[in-house]
Amino acid sequence: MRFGIVGLGRMGSNLARRAIKRGHEVVGFDQNIELVQSLAAEGIDPAHSLSGLLVKLPAPRIVFLYVPHGGPTELVCQELREPFFRGDIVVDGGNSHWLDSVRHHEFFAEAGVRFLDVGTSGGVQGAREGACFMVGGDHDAFVVVRPVLNDLAVDEEAVFYAGPPGSGHFVKLVHNAIEFGMVQAIAEGVELLKRSDYQPNLVGLFHNWMHGSVIRSWLVELMGKALAENPDFAELSTYVEDTGEVKWVLKWAMDNDIPAPVISSSQMALLEHRDVRSPTAISVALLRNQYGGHPVHSISRNGRQ
Repeated sequence: MRFGIVGLGRMGSNLARRAIKRGHEVVGFDQNIELVQSLAAEGIDPAHSLSGLLVKLPAPRIVFLYVPHGGPTELVCQELREPFFRGDIVVDGGNSHWLDSVRHHEFFAEAGVRFLDVGTSGGVQGAREGACFMVGGDHDAFVVVRPVLNDLAVDEEAVFYAGPPGSGHFVKLVHNAIEFGMVQAIAEGVELLKRSDYQPNLVGLFHNWMHGSVIRSWLVELMGKALAENPDFAELSTYVEDTGEVKWVLKWAMDNDIPAPVISSSQMALLEHRDVRSPTAISVALLRNQYGGHPVHSISRNGRQ
């Protein structure tokens, strides 16, 4: 298939590379024109504007969005609707608020354009080697786009139709909330080990846990990798980047009187880590860097501890 990707950052560019390897043709646009040109050498058909991207696509045109949620996504949706034709499909693969996605579905439907909200999991590595997708929106549009998603996914079981508009992004945000709790538990385990009298080889221990233990997982694997790459915690800041999406889920849970104590505590701990030096905080930052590419700050950067 031939489709477009708007936003060629860590996720968009790597998904484009994977699509090309699987035999698809990708037209790419990003505000960073130099980035677009550099990716042209890897097989991406470059576009220098949204209108330039659209004229290069056959009907029904399919355009994936991998831009930051909020204002940037809103702007791209506004610019796309008028030049789109009836039957075209917009796929928002970012971490948008699910109610924004419901609104965007209605906004495009008024012009006869179909809209899918697609939660994308797996981080940068998943974008390169096969991601996991959770899809909300019109089922007929999902049927059209599914062949592309199947090839971008780690396997066909990694493509899940969640239901009506907004459901794809909602279940992805719940996924992110679960992730917060798991990351916090792993990071606290690192601190317990570091503060113990035994001082085991943490890289070796996490490798051991990947072989038959109850807690074996990709996050445990990534923690071991991060520990191997960053043996000296003293050089790292405890400041943990937060993109904010889990706060949306927690607000919804509070509004609906649904208890989520582990997720709430992990969100509060993430904020607390910005001011308190601890191996837990550094471990959270290292893990978020491993799976999501979130920056890890040095102890002196921007004056942060």
